[in-house]
Amino acid sequence: MVDAWFEEYLELNPWYATSISDHRFDDRLEIDIGQEYRLQIRELCERYLQRAGSIDRKQLSSADLITLDVFERDLRTDLNRLQFPGHLLPFDHYNSTPISFAELGSGKGVQPFATVRDYDNFLSRIDDFVLWTQVSIDNMREGMRRGVVQPRFSVELMIEQMRQFVVGRAENSVFYGPLNSFPDAIPPDERQRLTSAYQRAIMEQLVPAYAALADFLEAEYLDAARDSVGYGDLPGGDAWYDYLVAYYTTTDLAPEHIHQIGREEVARILDEMDEVRRRVGYAGDLQAFLVHMKTDPRFRWDSGEEMLQAYRAVEGTVAAEMPRLFGVFPRAGFEIRPVEPFLAATAANASYRSPSEDGSRPGVFYLNTHELSRHVRWNTQTLFLHEAIPGHHFQGALTQETPGIPRFRRFGFVGAYSEGWALYSEDLGRELGMFEDPHQYFGKLNDEMLRATRLVVDTGIHRFGWTRDQAADYMRTNSSLPEGEIITEVDRYVAIAGQALSYKIGQRQFQVLRSEASRALGGEFDLRAWHDFVLGLGDVPMDVLGRASSAWVEQRRPD
Repeated sequence: MVDAWFEEYLELNPWYATSISDHRFDDRLEIDIGQEYRLQIRELCERYLQRAGSIDRKQLSSADLITLDVFERDLRTDLNRLQFPGHLLPFDHYNSTPISFAELGSGKGVQPFATVRDYDNFLSRIDDFVLWTQVSIDNMREGMRRGVVQPRFSVELMIEQMRQFVVGRAENSVFYGPLNSFPDAIPPDERQRLTSAYQRAIMEQLVPAYAALADFLEAEYLDAARDSVGYGDLPGGDAWYDYLVAYYTTTDLAPEHIHQIGREEVARILDEMDEVRRRVGYAGDLQAFLVHMKTDPRFRWDSGEEMLQAYRAVEGTVAAEMPRLFGVFPRAGFEIRPVEPFLAATAANASYRSPSEDGSRPGVFYLNTHELSRHVRWNTQTLFLHEAIPGHHFQGALTQETPGIPRFRRFGFVGAYSEGWALYSEDLGRELGMFEDPHQYFGKLNDEMLRATRLVVDTGIHRFGWTRDQAADYMRTNSSLPEGEIITEVDRYVAIAGQALSYKIGQRQFQVLRSEASRALGGEFDLRAWHDFVLGLGDVPMDVLGRASSAWVEQRRPD
């Protein structure tokens, strides 16, 4: 059943299919903000929920029960999402189909450019993208009528982003990238044909489409944009935010409760930071120490290449210690790369992209070297643990490679699980030989503080009506994040409400479940076996993770 559903889902979502190396639909792009698409998703979810409800759960294995629970939750979540007018906010400065499409067509994304057919496929995909931009403008006009509009600052950034793709010559376009490096297998006559076709597509389709977006945003939408930033100021925004909180945390925690958890965590981490201050012999108070850690020039990188090499050096130390905590390792490798220049200005400081299932593309740990002032030396170890091993790369690659997990789960993403695991991975630093330098341990605390302040700031913005300035001031007071990163972070929380909550809420669940298992089994507790078990589940919601861990413990209790 779930495999049949996944086949239908992939056909409706060809870009996603490409991203998981299923190349049957590389010539298409879904108009996912269109009414027809929304109706198709509704019909698909309702039809398969009915099928799922007819299954006799008593006849299923424990593994299949987990799959059924995840499947039904996913379908209900998609149906709930359709209650809210997200299609009237088709993109913003952070989640941007136009930006992502440029990466897709640059020759450095997941779109393949190895054969003549690959090149022709993307030409066809351009046709769909142009239609997507037209629907996007229509939707934003409808949003203007209904009061569902983006914050003004976000629109200003969106205009700037769209303008960068309006070029005077095709050769200056990021979409020209695949023509600069034709594979040897493509013969000269096809190269000439494709070059002409791409030049026309860039100048006659893509440049006008991006110009139309920029012109609309500047001439019409900007005046209608709102000065507020929280979802609470949108029609039905409180219920919309409640949905997003539940979606990203996979819990029933109320935003008000999460806000309080965040404040308690901030207080705890500040105490630990003060202990580091005393340990390194800093004479000033904690606030002065926080400023010192983000302003002292010795903590800055001299070049992007130096920073990249430092992160690559951490890999060897961590890899040598991993067998003490894990018994199962992924086959897929990963690379550490700089973020592409056209993405760097608004991209996060670091991110991760999963490897392809077929092994043709490694995982990638991206570092944003665009603005070195946003990076400090003392969080190198922590960021590596989070993004690479045992964090996102290790967990994500294992999920793809674990036998018995159906495809929809191998390539699914549960933020509270994946981001929670990555933050929990930072907790493993000392057990993996990290943090002997107290400044690096401060980096661990500072990154954890970021996730704790997110609980306060995200809910502050979207439930309690905080402004951008209030959110930024709170983060300045309670962390050593560079100023540029604080602004980027706050603007991210505005754009993707609720997502920032998944890290800390997920981490806490992993910590609690590990403690419960260790306490219940005492000397019989095997941390390597527990890690292998929870990673072998793949991405699952927090309630499913809790039930599975409890069952694992019960099976191992001594008589």
